[in-house]
Amino acid sequence: MENLKIAFFCWESLYGERVGGLAGAATDLAETLAKNHEVHFFTRGEGKDAEINGVQYHYCRPSGEDIVRYCSDMSRRMIDRFQEFDTPSFDLLHFHDWHVVEALNQVRGRETVFTYHSTEFGRNGNTFGDSWPFTEISRIERYGASIAKHITAVSSTLRREAMNLYRIPEWKIDVVHNGIVPDRYQADVDPEVVKRDYGFDPDSPLILFVGRLAWQKGPDMLVDAVPALLREHADSQFVFIGEGEMRRDLESRAGPLPVRFLGRLSDADYVSLLNASDIVAIPSRNEPFGLVLLEAWSAGRSVVASDVGGLSENIEHGTDGVKVRPRPDSIARGLSRMADSPEKALAMGREGLDKVKKEFLWNRVGERMEGVYRELTNRDTILC
Repeated sequence: MENLKIAFFCWESLYGERVGGLAGAATDLAETLAKNHEVHFFTRGEGKDAEINGVQYHYCRPSGEDIVRYCSDMSRRMIDRFQEFDTPSFDLLHFHDWHVVEALNQVRGRETVFTYHSTEFGRNGNTFGDSWPFTEISRIERYGASIAKHITAVSSTLRREAMNLYRIPEWKIDVVHNGIVPDRYQADVDPEVVKRDYGFDPDSPLILFVGRLAWQKGPDMLVDAVPALLREHADSQFVFIGEGEMRRDLESRAGPLPVRFLGRLSDADYVSLLNASDIVAIPSRNEPFGLVLLEAWSAGRSVVASDVGGLSENIEHGTDGVKVRPRPDSIARGLSRMADSPEKALAMGREGLDKVKKEFLWNRVGERMEGVYRELTNRDTILC
């Protein structure tokens, strides 16, 4: 494909403000595309612009009374920065999630791609609430889909969800899943030493949860599954990594159970604990893709995950993971099944790592996104 000048718009990145998995997904895609194209990344952050791994990062510092006004101000500032570098003109503009739709609106006559990494519907329990800002964010998501020249979603499930929610025609939206850098999640650690350092029994299985402590991610169902698992595997112990509005309630709920909440950890500490864990639990109620699945597989960990969304699409039940219903009793049975056979659990982790190397490396994802760009630019050339 000919060299393109591409602009990314995303409210987070690995080298500025970082909130969740979107930062890594957008940053890694930008760096992959930068091997063949000129890529500029407009995002939030402090300090001077920088070129990192071939991507040129341009920062702004927005403000606002609430999340919607904040993102509107951020979008205007991003466009101001964008105009500084729009000579010669960018060939393609790529917008990630609802936060940057106001920026998309300001350049809607250009060649634009809008990516859904999730929807407000999914983040808020698969329901249509009538409270603000849910309704406003949903409206913004719908508008982004209506004005973008083309759309991508990170899983087939999310594609169907967005099509149904926002009446997107089938021809206008493709699936381009996320990728992973496996080496980033691999570490040569002694599991017994790591467990001991964190106060866990080095000889007992450690079950890891990582993610926002929010309804969508299902940490409450995992806590509720603990007593049933302990009846089968009394030495099981649990660790939760992440913060969120449910933390206080979860800690109260866990009471005297062998459950610890560590909050946010540094990347190095997280990777160390990930590689020392025996099972990674992903009990999400809604999961557009599930980057933690690829992180766990990259570390060769066995996975017990809800049979929803991208998790359901990517796990082959009984081969590279165990899929369960998003209910405490089903989660407990899945964990017990994995704990019953440590050898089988290790084998599933190895199968997951093999799948990552075959299907989820960023060069493959980058090629798929280049295909979307090519189809868009060719289609508009023909129309002209």
